[in-house]
Amino acid sequence: MTTLSAGILLFLIMDPLGNIPFFLSLLKDVPPRRRRIVMVRELLIALGVLLGFLVGGQLILKALQLRQESISIAGGIVLFLIGIRMVFPPADGGGIFGKPGQAEPFIVPMAIPGVAGPSAMAALLLLTNTQPGRTADWATALVLAWLATSAILLSSTYLFRWLGESVLTALERVMGMLLIALSVQMFLGGVAAYLHLTV
Repeated sequence: MTTLSAGILLFLIMDPLGNIPFFLSLLKDVPPRRRRIVMVRELLIALGVLLGFLVGGQLILKALQLRQESISIAGGIVLFLIGIRMVFPPADGGGIFGKPGQAEPFIVPMAIPGVAGPSAMAALLLLTNTQPGRTADWATALVLAWLATSAILLSSTYLFRWLGESVLTALERVMGMLLIALSVQMFLGGVAAYLHLTV
């Protein structure tokens, strides 16, 4: 996997377009002066968590004695479930990460799992386990995906007014379908590696 394709994968997983209505609903009770500060804080926390997971992912794998095939198959299943929820969101309107709370959000649910969710962590584990010598490339892909995600989320108010909820919902469905396709490929790659087949 190239750095660009890894960045695109992480960007799709972070799902900034799908998070816009969710983030706006979380920040609706926050004073307007605080909203951008809160969002920047949460995005930086998410980046720190993901970078820590990228650096320490190999240690986690070694401690748990997990094989590459297991990570690939598990990562594919997690991404598939996230993609399904993007294409078919819950009927209660809670979105992928549940219903928003009333207080000012701190770490949960905006940073984790809003941006740094389990699917992003699983993808980073897969990347570091598949090609551990390319940590710098994966860090570059992560930062690029985070920058694109941050730019979209920080412009969420304008995008929501300009595109409207229906367009954002349609874009989220498309991103969900792409994520499902990637998850199937990841799952098949793990099964093929376990059975020593070629996909």
